[in-house]
Amino acid sequence: MKSSIVKNYIYNIGYQMLVLFLPLITTPYISRILGAEGIGAFGYTESISQYFILFGCIGLNLYGQREIAYCQGDKEERSKVFIELLIVRVITVSIVLIIFALTVCQSIKYGYLFKIQTIEIFAAMVDISWYFQGLEEFKKIVIRNTIVKIVGVIFIFTLIHAKADLFKYTLIYTITLFAGNISMWLYAPKYVNKVELYKLNCIRHIKPALLLFIPQVATNMYNLLDKSMIGFLTKNDAEVAYYEQAQKIMKMALSIPTSLGTVMLPRMANMFGEGKNNEIIDYLKKSMRVIFLLTCPICVGVMVIAKGFVPWFFGIGYDKVVSNLLVIAPIIIIVGISNVIGVQYLLPVGRQKEYTTSVLIGTVVNFGLNIILIPRFLSIGAAFASIIAEFSVTVFQIIVVRENFNIYNNMKNFIKYLFASLVMGICCMWTYLCDFTGIIGTAFQICTGILVYLFILFVLKDDLIVSFIRRRKE
Repeated sequence: MKSSIVKNYIYNIGYQMLVLFLPLITTPYISRILGAEGIGAFGYTESISQYFILFGCIGLNLYGQREIAYCQGDKEERSKVFIELLIVRVITVSIVLIIFALTVCQSIKYGYLFKIQTIEIFAAMVDISWYFQGLEEFKKIVIRNTIVKIVGVIFIFTLIHAKADLFKYTLIYTITLFAGNISMWLYAPKYVNKVELYKLNCIRHIKPALLLFIPQVATNMYNLLDKSMIGFLTKNDAEVAYYEQAQKIMKMALSIPTSLGTVMLPRMANMFGEGKNNEIIDYLKKSMRVIFLLTCPICVGVMVIAKGFVPWFFGIGYDKVVSNLLVIAPIIIIVGISNVIGVQYLLPVGRQKEYTTSVLIGTVVNFGLNIILIPRFLSIGAAFASIIAEFSVTVFQIIVVRENFNIYNNMKNFIKYLFASLVMGICCMWTYLCDFTGIIGTAFQICTGILVYLFILFVLKDDLIVSFIRRRKE
């Protein structure tokens, strides 16, 4: 892969490492201070706010990123596209904000939280990170996000001390998000030219943006629907919290492989605009192999460490998070595959119809299974529903791209990485027989797992690992 892609991926991986590290500090603290009900209330109200943000942005994030990537080298055209999309964004988010204020903010039980979360909707209105993603300027985004995350952590430990501080926690979350998005405007003058108003044509973007909006709605519905439906069907904030905490771990685990999709989408779109179809397939093959290399050990690792990790990380009262993690862990591999096919291929090359269909299938499956499984199995039922839904998405995508990209050609690599991961898992399970508990036990398991996994791949002469070692020696 080209050096710019590698650099952008390193920037993203570096940031994701920070994202992985900071929750190790904040989540145990917040879980103990706010408790399961406080975490559940925040998770429930935040999911509702995300619905409104989702509909306010109408697919403009992904669409804008792709459109800017198409005209990377033409500053005049990309400036025009940027201004047009920004105008549309301000109008649509403003409409949603008014509806949000007149409806959910009037809630008797959670009204005070919803009012604070209007700041998050304002943050979505001024977000222009999609523009810099389209330009493949990931360094700026990473620097912004890093500063915002660190400031947020400082405020959490300074201001959150009791269950009654839930509103402060929500305020910190929304204000840091807003400040981070506003900060990106400092870079804008350098990358955007002035555009005369009579040259603008905002209407032309609405239809294609809406075509991308449908799959984005369906994709975001997975997690948002799960939490909302758990809260609605069980009337139990604790069950929402169990699922919410398990999802936090899944997001951390998925952040490393999905960072590749974030970097590759604008590059794929740019190559498609230049007609480099053969290069696209070559990149796709490499991406799929890297995804297998990363997701197999992460999946097995999450399942192995869950039992020892959850008690010290979340505290007392979160035992059910372990069961949620064991059920939902395979989603790491499944989403990794669909990320390569859907985000890195179908969307950049303009095959929105197939992508939309796949995600709609997953949404219908998820919604239907939630209705059946949540009343009986509570949060565990939502975990099962998510696994089956994501699997249906991935299977459909594999079928529709089989003539352009045959995933079965990569099965040899998948089996190799899965085998190495299972051996790694067995070795890590051995650590439970030793007297290692708490954070030390988890750290020991992770270090053992990494070393065993890399050693097995080296013994199997995996060319990715061998070539990496050779480059390091040079």
